[in-house]
Amino acid sequence: MNFVSTRGKAPAVGIDAALVAGLASDGGLYVPESIPRLDLTTPRPTLAATAQAVLTPWFAGSRIAAELDALCAHAFAFEAPLRPLSGTGDHVLELFHGPTAAFKDYAARFLASALGALRDPAAPDTTILVATSGDTGAAVASAFHCRPGFAVVILYPEDRVSPRQAHGLECWGDNVRAFRVDGSFDDCQRLAKQALADPDLRARVTLGTANSISLGRLLPQAAYYAHAAAHHFANTGGLLHVIVPTGNLGNASAAFVARAMGAPLGEIRLACNANDTLPRFFDGGDYAAQPTRATLANAMDVGAPSNFERLRHWHADDAALRAAFVAESVDDATIRATIAAAPARHGIVACPHTATALHLLASLRAAGDTRDWAVVATAHPAKFDTIVEPLIGAPVAVPPALADCLSRPAQGAPLDNDRAALARVLLGEASG
Repeated sequence: MNFVSTRGKAPAVGIDAALVAGLASDGGLYVPESIPRLDLTTPRPTLAATAQAVLTPWFAGSRIAAELDALCAHAFAFEAPLRPLSGTGDHVLELFHGPTAAFKDYAARFLASALGALRDPAAPDTTILVATSGDTGAAVASAFHCRPGFAVVILYPEDRVSPRQAHGLECWGDNVRAFRVDGSFDDCQRLAKQALADPDLRARVTLGTANSISLGRLLPQAAYYAHAAAHHFANTGGLLHVIVPTGNLGNASAAFVARAMGAPLGEIRLACNANDTLPRFFDGGDYAAQPTRATLANAMDVGAPSNFERLRHWHADDAALRAAFVAESVDDATIRATIAAAPARHGIVACPHTATALHLLASLRAAGDTRDWAVVATAHPAKFDTIVEPLIGAPVAVPPALADCLSRPAQGAPLDNDRAALARVLLGEASG
């Protein structure tokens, strides 16, 4: 199995090299030369077993192929339940049961274990550079915390994440440092990509990434879609259609991969917030990155989604891509109203991101759509207590793992929105 760059100017590499590099040498994202087809209609007993089945063909020839079972058992140790929403035939796919209460935990744990297994003990330490709009950084920090041979540098947009998200980014210490950037997530992502694509910098410090630009984040995420769809198919004989809250497009791209591999998934709809780069494109406009706007669903505050390159690569042209997806924007007022109504209407408490998907579901039902839909719950509502609790008029219970994060002291540092400032941090010439 070889992987090529979306930009077509980097040599093809195997899975191990793609995981270690993170970003292709030409600045593109790694994609497989072809997507393997499997029988993914038969349900496996655990999410870890499904993950091993999904990932096995990708790791053919890898130095860690024999360890895949153990890697999946560790990364997917907590389930991703597909639960019914009350009063309807609809479902919610809960992806927030990991140590940092967000869907990013699954793939971050897999990637950390895979890179640890691939690492030469005699090699210099690798710095994992990650830009986050709220949840990625905490998941990566948790996965790599105190892992020998690795350091983590987190970039996040100052004042654009929830207070509990910020605490979850800054509470680790040891080999993890978090930096508040005066800018948007897109600025943080741009800085990270510039560093990863800088050959002079990479000659002086060993860099890797754990953003969804990494195949090690993308491929494992296909597992929970394949698992949910297989069990739904076994129970109903029908396809499961999903509504995915969407920012950088990694989670939705993983659903596309799962379906292309043979999972019985139907339509994939993209729920966006007021950052409408994708809805503009899928409505027929030219693709054009937009300045990022701060919203209640902050983890989706992305104006230039990186994984759009992958989706474009996987379709013959823009017309084919537009035919494959629907993307809709949901404004903050509608997010608030949906959160407030969710306990009575659906029997759940929803985070702001999940609320965007719930609103799209309601619109589909109002239009007469009778297919089997699942909204993807990407984060636990307790991470957004200052938004959710006033709207539902009740406290949100904090899951134990999140409570543990919140109990630790937090310390971050400011960072200029400048590639030279980041280079100084990565080279050890500035501290935080």
